[in-house]
Amino acid sequence: MSRFDRYLLSQLLQLFGFFALVLVAVYWVNRAVGLFDQLIGDGQSALVFLEFTILTLPNAIRLVLPVAAFAASVYVVNRLMQESELVVMQATGFSAFRLARPVLYFGLVVMVMQLVLTNVLVPASQRALSARSAEISENITARFLNAGQFMHPAAGITLYIRDITPHGELVDLFLADERGQNERVTHTARKAFLVRGAIAPKLVMLDGSTQTLSRADGRLAITRFADFTLDLAGLVSVTGGGRAGLNALSTPDLLAADETVGAEIGASPAQMLEEGHSRLAAPLMAIAAPLIGFAALMLGGFSRFGLWRQMGLAVGLIIGVQLVWTWGGSVAIQTAGAWPLVYLAPLLGIALAGLILWQAQRPKHRRTERDRPEAAA
Repeated sequence: MSRFDRYLLSQLLQLFGFFALVLVAVYWVNRAVGLFDQLIGDGQSALVFLEFTILTLPNAIRLVLPVAAFAASVYVVNRLMQESELVVMQATGFSAFRLARPVLYFGLVVMVMQLVLTNVLVPASQRALSARSAEISENITARFLNAGQFMHPAAGITLYIRDITPHGELVDLFLADERGQNERVTHTARKAFLVRGAIAPKLVMLDGSTQTLSRADGRLAITRFADFTLDLAGLVSVTGGGRAGLNALSTPDLLAADETVGAEIGASPAQMLEEGHSRLAAPLMAIAAPLIGFAALMLGGFSRFGLWRQMGLAVGLIIGVQLVWTWGGSVAIQTAGAWPLVYLAPLLGIALAGLILWQAQRPKHRRTERDRPEAAA
């Protein structure tokens, strides 16, 4: 690698690190606010909140890497143009394609980061996040069981517990269910325990009674029991937080598009193929984005006022490529055989960058006095 390549690559990597840090911080803070309301509001500790926010970081970094690479490319090229450094290199005989070589190296570095994130770190973090969500969703005590106060875990449900022992024993429980149109049911128990169930936890009540009040005639039926088990699936909203999603599966499993695996996570073969090939196509955007930014700015020359028109062109091109990416993904989700469309956007971006670079290195013909038609005598 020549000295110029090392110099430009170092500039790109420094600015890339800065923009990536800023964008990840913005995205992470926005995500952390929602997690804070959800977890702290459900009675979780600050350590659980910190764990969840750390597990969301790989996905946040994956999303911002191409944008940070594009911003770094545009910023560096604009600055070097204003300082005439690229102009001097062009005057020494460097073509636009030769100047783009360190930008290509830079894109390859970002692509490797993106490949590791999308195919290794993000699936692993999503699996860990799903497992922790399952543990928290089953931990009903942490979510809404608080001693000494009336609680409403769901609409029409009122719960009161006088005390909770260190062993998880619920002392003097009161549970009223007013969701029925024809009757109102009230459970009371001297002691109760929570046990794990197949779908939702079960409440085992000891030495209590069930009172059923008919709304039609006002008759009250009382049933006393020594022990009674109540399934909380209908009382508590348990969303199955441990259910893995597409982003938690490995890339080979997604590319195999096994219908059995898809049925377990509720995804079609088309969705699995789209997700799997997106993990391979997204890193190519890390090459296309900086090349587009570099190529668009190479259309301009030295200007003390900056290359605002060329920067606008670069932003417009990257938005267009992103629209193609979105369109290709939406079509691939609908049809299993349309997965090649996922690769259309990054390949189109690389082709556009090459076309613009070819146009940038063409000699600019200027009309001189000799080229103008002679005036009539």
